[in-house]
Amino acid sequence: MRASLALCCALAVVACGKDPAPDAGTAWRERGAAVVLPFKQQLLQALTAALAESGPERAIDVCRLRAPELAREASTAGASVGRTSHRLRNPANAPRAWVEPLLTASVAAGAGAEPRAVQLPSGGVGYVEPIFVAPPCLVCHGESLAPAVEARIRESYPDDRATGFRAGDFRGLFWVEFAAE
Repeated sequence: MRASLALCCALAVVACGKDPAPDAGTAWRERGAAVVLPFKQQLLQALTAALAESGPERAIDVCRLRAPELAREASTAGASVGRTSHRLRNPANAPRAWVEPLLTASVAAGAGAEPRAVQLPSGGVGYVEPIFVAPPCLVCHGESLAPAVEARIRESYPDDRATGFRAGDFRGLFWVEFAAE
């Protein structure tokens, strides 16, 4: 049902001829990808280490505590970095207003979601890059979780909506917001 609603919303946007925002071009997509890359790499490294050393319960803490720190570290004076999803675990990761239509379109595109760079009303540029579920992610985001993992998630995130995924599913977006130059 939720996927059908997202598809209808995305089709309505296309049918009305209203793209979420004008395309900002290849150079901005490349710049956005370069800014978000260290965040992605460091987050993957931290999660992989936590899973190997301490198990999934520690990986939950990495997402909860370390990921926001990594996003702040990846941000610069002219660019803010973050992540969001249509099925949030952490409400602090709710999409920014400019990201919402791009998130809706990415949900509708599913495995076909692609990076986008768009002009923002503020004069800045926004960049989004899809996150797809990799097999190791299923330990905390899959259809079937170990009881200890499920309990830890419920303890940390009582309103969690970020489970039930399969490998390859669209999970969310990394985003970069560039300030107006």
